[in-house]
Amino acid sequence: MAQPGLSVLEEELTCSICLCLFSSPVTVPCGHNFCASCLQRSWAGVSENFSCPQCRATFMDRPQLQKNTVLCRVVQQLQGGTGAEEEKEEEEEEEEAGPVLCDTCLQAPAVRTCLTCTASFCEEHLRPHQESRAFRDHQLCPPLRDLQQRKCPQHNKLFEFFCSQHGSCICSLCLLGHKLCNTSPLELAKANAEAVLKKRLTELHNQNEKAARAMNTLRMNQGQAAETISKKKDLILSEFSEIRALIEEREIQVLKVIADEENRVSSKFEYIYGILGSKKNEIQSLSDQIEMALTEVDDLQFLKRATALQRTSIKDAFVPVVEIDQNMIHSSYQSAINLKDTVKLSMTPSEEKNVEAGVTPGKAKAPPGAPRNKNIKKPPGPQEKKKPAKAVPAMGTPTAAAAVQVKELLDSFLKKSREELLQYAANITLDYNTAHNKVILSDRHTKMSVSDIPMKYNQLPQRFTDCYQVLGFQSFKRGVHYWEVEMQQNNFCGIGICYGSMERHGPESRLGRNSRSWCIEWFNNKISSWHNDVEKCLPNTKATKIGVLLHCEAGFVIFLAVGEKHNLIYKYKTEFTEALYPAFWLFSSGTVLTLCQLKEQGLVS
Repeated sequence: MAQPGLSVLEEELTCSICLCLFSSPVTVPCGHNFCASCLQRSWAGVSENFSCPQCRATFMDRPQLQKNTVLCRVVQQLQGGTGAEEEKEEEEEEEEAGPVLCDTCLQAPAVRTCLTCTASFCEEHLRPHQESRAFRDHQLCPPLRDLQQRKCPQHNKLFEFFCSQHGSCICSLCLLGHKLCNTSPLELAKANAEAVLKKRLTELHNQNEKAARAMNTLRMNQGQAAETISKKKDLILSEFSEIRALIEEREIQVLKVIADEENRVSSKFEYIYGILGSKKNEIQSLSDQIEMALTEVDDLQFLKRATALQRTSIKDAFVPVVEIDQNMIHSSYQSAINLKDTVKLSMTPSEEKNVEAGVTPGKAKAPPGAPRNKNIKKPPGPQEKKKPAKAVPAMGTPTAAAAVQVKELLDSFLKKSREELLQYAANITLDYNTAHNKVILSDRHTKMSVSDIPMKYNQLPQRFTDCYQVLGFQSFKRGVHYWEVEMQQNNFCGIGICYGSMERHGPESRLGRNSRSWCIEWFNNKISSWHNDVEKCLPNTKATKIGVLLHCEAGFVIFLAVGEKHNLIYKYKTEFTEALYPAFWLFSSGTVLTLCQLKEQGLVS
């Protein structure tokens, strides 16, 4: 019944320093118990103001510690009696050897040993050493069994000194042979050795704590590194998911262009087939009438019918040529190839890019829209199928009649409502490779703003370096296209179009400051049009949504204030010779422009 009771006391029998069961427990004056070795380490190097490690009670002098034998036996019983058995074996060995006997009477057990006399005495024969002044200087100690081990084997004298150089105990006569050595009395050598070991023990304790702190820091750093890597993995997965979505959206757009052309050609063939069928039926009907007339027996009726049939004429069936828009089909196919090349180029390691650019610059494929090279152009993006409009003259020198037609066409578009313009809607996304290092793209590359800190984008030839500008990913060389831009009121920004060959560096890279770009700028309440570095002030408008209508063949671009009623802000008329890109300029942080995704909002049927 005692063993379970002792198990309950396990926490009470634990040292508060090492958190293990007591080993040789000692009790301090405040009543708390500790392992003797733990308390010695805790007080190592302290000369005054000794404190209890548990309650912090302070003692001016070092307390005299005594082994708590009762507590030691309780711990030994809790551990299974192992300690008790060892102590019992030690007592049995001492009993077998017997006590140290008095060297005078050889009967009574000795109580003291005199190191000066090299003999042990019982209480009776020790009395002269305690009472006579002649033995006052004799050194007494607890009874020693074998005094011969404490004598110099060479001179048969007690060891009184210690040679630190040779690490051995010597007698007074041995000092002659150790003149050049560092010797000291045994008591002083023992005290010095204890001080050195205590200092060493303190150092080991500090090193142990440092190692533990280092291990904890290492584990913490490992956890932080794992967390950082996990977050980066999630961000990378999100980016690749967005890349796949953008490519799938581009695929849908390109395939829609092909499908629209297929439907147009198929509808044309069906229409011609229906006309030819009607022509065939007309011929068959005339043939039937002639055959009926030939069966007429009445001469007058026959001649009357024959005369009427002879006057009826039917033209030969004409089959018009139905042509597929090969340029559009080829441009759609080329856009897919260029997109593939762009992806390949972006996946090529930077070292290979540098080698390729340095060794064979002529063979290196530059990204679409790269400046300073008019032979490398970004392919036109998917074009939305539009309803037939008035004929537009071919590209070339405009004639007076063509100019009149363009003016009439432009006026017709200005009269259209927003719902009518939405049939030409194009979803525009921003080209990451052209954005200035301080331009931030967000919301699936449809929102742009300016950062105070550079974004550390890769250095590319098509990236703007001096102006906070970015181009649209889509380019247009044919057809009619319409998009809308949401801006914050009273912002400093610019909205326009440009050629892919526009400069990307220097003062001429600013939108509207060259012959390759057209734009409208807002400087708070001031609105201006800019082209070829020529400014024209415009009437103020409070619109926060701007519509841009581009007609590539007719050669004009219109900027509209989107609201309950479309209001014209400005229009440019010219002859476009290259593919056009939506372009945007931001002045500083706080400026935000957002591209409206008209199709996703269900505004286009």
